[in-house]
Amino acid sequence: MTEVLDSENLKRALAQVKRNKGAPGIDGMTVGELGAHLKANWPSIRAQLVAGSYCPKPVRRVEIPKPDGRKRLLGIPTVVDRFIQQAIAQVVQRCWEPHFHENSYGFRPGRSAHQAMRHAQATIRQGYGWVVDIDLEAFFDRVNHDRLMVRVRQHVDAPDVLRLINRFLKGGVQVDGKCQATTQGVPQGGPLSPVLANVVLDELDWTLERQGHRFARYADDCNIFVKSKRAGERLMQNVTRYLSESLRLTVNAQKSAVDRPRNRKFLGFTVSRDGARIKVADKAIEKLKDTIRELTRRTRGHRLIDIVQELKTALTGWKAYFGIAEVLSPLREIDKWVRRRLRCYAWKQWGSAGYRELRKRGSSVREAWNTSKSAHGPWRLSQTPALSLALPAKLFR
Repeated sequence: MTEVLDSENLKRALAQVKRNKGAPGIDGMTVGELGAHLKANWPSIRAQLVAGSYCPKPVRRVEIPKPDGRKRLLGIPTVVDRFIQQAIAQVVQRCWEPHFHENSYGFRPGRSAHQAMRHAQATIRQGYGWVVDIDLEAFFDRVNHDRLMVRVRQHVDAPDVLRLINRFLKGGVQVDGKCQATTQGVPQGGPLSPVLANVVLDELDWTLERQGHRFARYADDCNIFVKSKRAGERLMQNVTRYLSESLRLTVNAQKSAVDRPRNRKFLGFTVSRDGARIKVADKAIEKLKDTIRELTRRTRGHRLIDIVQELKTALTGWKAYFGIAEVLSPLREIDKWVRRRLRCYAWKQWGSAGYRELRKRGSSVREAWNTSKSAHGPWRLSQTPALSLALPAKLFR
C-alpha cells in the first residue's frame, strides 16, 4: 500500500485517468472535476486506504452493441475509484511484468498489437500454416474471483492491497438504478481489468509454452499456430478442456476455429494467400466504410471543407493503426471510394446550381448540361467525367 500511495505513483495515475477521459460513474462526477475533489478530500480517502476501510462504489452498467447483434457489458467505476484502481494497477503491473510470457502483447508497457501481428506473421512464414483461433465467451464477465486472487498473490505479497482488489471485484454493479452483487468477472471499463486479465491468462501462456506450442496473445484474443489441420483440431479440444476445467472459462465454439490464417482475422488484420503479407481484414474495412458513410451522409448540411476535416481526423487515426498493412490494393480502393462519397456530397449541396458549378470548374457545356439534367442519382453521377474533372483527385489530396 505504501507503493500504491507513493506520490509519484499517484501523479502518474491521475495523469493517466485524465488522459483516458471516459464517462462518469454512478455519482455523476466527471474526470474534469476529479482534481478539485481530490484536493478537498484526499486526506480522508488516504486514511481509509491506509486503515483498510475504503469501500469502492458499484460500477455503472453500460451496454455496447457488438457487430453480431449481441451486447458487450461495460462496468464504469466512479472517477475516484478509477484513480485508485489505476494506482493499484501500476504497482501490480510492476510486480508481474517480469513474469509474463514474451508472447503476451496486450496492455503491457512497450508492447502493441502491431508486435503481436508481426510475431504471428513470422510464425506463419516458418511453416506453421494452420491457426487455432480461440475466442473466449464473455471472458471479462466469467473470471473466477478465487482463482484470480490466488494468482495475483503469487507476485503481490501485500494483504492490504489484495483485500482492496477483492473489494473492487465484489463491489457490485448498478443496473437500472438497482445494485446487484458481482460474484465473478472483472468489470470491463476499469483500469485494473487489463492487468488482471493478463494475470488470469498468463497461466494459459505458460501451459502452451511447456507443451512447445507457438502462439501470440493480445488480452483474450489468442492464436496458436500448428503445422497441420489434424494437430490443430486435437489442440483445440485440449485447450478447450483446459480452459474449462482449470481456468473455468468457456470457449465460444461458434467463433473459434481451426483454419488457414488467411481465413481468420487477428486484431483487425489477416494475411495474404501468397507470402503471408499483412492485410487489413474485410470486417475492419467494412467498419471504416460505415464510419465514412456516417460522416459523408448527404443530409448533414455541413460545408464540404468541414466534412473533409472530420474525415481527415477519422482516417488519420485509422491509418495510425492499420498502416502496417503490406497489401495496399484495398486501401487504394478505399481512397477512390472516399472521393466518390465526397463528390456525391458536393453534388447534393450544389442542388439546382449544379450546372453553373460544373461550368465554373472547367466542364464543357455539353457535359455540364447532360450531368445536371440527368435522372440518375448522386452516387451514379459521382463517376461521370464532368464531376471527376470538376472535383479531381488532387483537390482532395
